[in-house]
Amino acid sequence: MDLASIIGLLLAFALMVFGMANGDFGVAALPWFVDVPSVLITFGGTLGAVFASNSIQGFVSGLKSITLIFKVPELDSVGTIKKIIDLSNVARKEGLLALEESANTLEDPFMKKGILLIVDGTDPELVRGILEAELVNTDARHQANIAFWKQIGAMGPAWGMIGTLIGLVLMLKNLSDPDSIGPSMATALITTFYGSVLANWLSAPVSGKLSLFNDQEIQLKEIMIEGLLSIQAGENPRVIEEKLKSFLAPSMREGLSEGGE
Repeated sequence: MDLASIIGLLLAFALMVFGMANGDFGVAALPWFVDVPSVLITFGGTLGAVFASNSIQGFVSGLKSITLIFKVPELDSVGTIKKIIDLSNVARKEGLLALEESANTLEDPFMKKGILLIVDGTDPELVRGILEAELVNTDARHQANIAFWKQIGAMGPAWGMIGTLIGLVLMLKNLSDPDSIGPSMATALITTFYGSVLANWLSAPVSGKLSLFNDQEIQLKEIMIEGLLSIQAGENPRVIEEKLKSFLAPSMREGLSEGGE
């Protein structure tokens, strides 16, 4: 479980509730922030507009992607580089064909595909083209989910404003009772509040975390591509190690053991 996502969302929600209850009326003020018509206008209108701008499959996939932010992706750049160096040592000592046996022990399907392409004697440029094509399409799928949540972030405040305008029109059409103006104005503003919560408490963190995970996965696959092509080119394992270290932050390079021939 990704504790950062869980703790961050819970903390933000708790502070928001604290702000609602921190007035003169205390927790008695909390029901003032609950209004069913405002919920339907803001959340229903936002989801309806986003649904209209996506396919059914894309909409369902986008909604399901929220579960990804609570899972820690298994992305180990240092471990991947170590594995590539080990493979380069095998190839240097026993030849490229010896990598076929090593490929059967690999858990990552992307790296396994690259190794098998090399073992089959595929041209290096074709290997790069195949792996980069998969990389591009992986990024495109991830970007579709990220765009989904960004759409919600854009639509939420807009539909909140629509709900507020509806409330203001209804209020201004009935000014005969001055005592009702205050409560009517408060109700009208709740939809704007809901829209802001939807955009800043939910949409922005989800799209931000999905973008972070995507960047990390794309970088890991780029490491694999460069490492596998270096193995195919017959480069020295130590040279491969130094090349792949450039993908890592200085603090992470210390955890990488020295490559050997």
